[in-house]
Amino acid sequence: MIQIPLAAIDENALPRDRGALDPEALSELQHSIALHGLRQPIEVFETAPGRYALISGYRRLAAIRALEALGGRFPTIPAFLRSPATLPEAVAAMVAENDLRCEIAPWDKGRIAVTARNAGLFPTLDAAIDALYPTARGARRTRLRALAALAEELDGLLAAPETLSQRQCLRLATACRAGFADLIRTALEESRATTPEAQWTLLQPILLEADQSLHDETPYRPGHPRRLLRPRPGLTIRRELAPEGWVLRFTGPEATGMMMETVMDEVERMYGKP
Repeated sequence: MIQIPLAAIDENALPRDRGALDPEALSELQHSIALHGLRQPIEVFETAPGRYALISGYRRLAAIRALEALGGRFPTIPAFLRSPATLPEAVAAMVAENDLRCEIAPWDKGRIAVTARNAGLFPTLDAAIDALYPTARGARRTRLRALAALAEELDGLLAAPETLSQRQCLRLATACRAGFADLIRTALEESRATTPEAQWTLLQPILLEADQSLHDETPYRPGHPRRLLRPRPGLTIRRELAPEGWVLRFTGPEATGMMMETVMDEVERMYGKP
């Protein structure tokens, strides 16, 4: 174990499996360190003489950095110096340590596999999951694969996805696999919802239909049912299931009041009394 200057540590040298830090938990950790010192050293490996990359201890390092900024009492941090054979091995060690020590958000468990794959550390998502979660078998491995596929599908569209529960993530993943991914992406992209709660409410009609579609034995023709239509630039039409029936949502700059009048006239012509 060695003492390392904070400035010599790069906490972003490896893909991290934590999207955000809980401010309250971080504050509690800072208070504990200020009173009792750091009980568990971080883990690093040397990248160049006097330079280190963080393997595990992201929260501990963040807390020490915050305390140093406040009072200048912690210019260094105790660390175990490791020698991983490869970068994939270092990432796997980080994931294993965090999996044991603290609860990682379900979204982040999937996202780290996508990030590691995209960084070229693993050739496929399955290879990333095998290496990062070597003890995962059966149902747990299936869940991890679903979480990784979800993170890849909806990356950048969800507000604070790390706040989603495992049940919410798996429900979204199931809907995407059932063919609702494009509809979900479009709903998120065209909505003004900017909070996790508002987005989850927005997606409820889509998830409801996705749930029901898993048990729908209706013999649709190829390419149907159609749930998303873009008949021309500037106009998107989404079909959604609602508790009281069905809803067609017209969005885009072409969705004007005059167009709605035309749609209503056409509906009356097609389905009105002869």
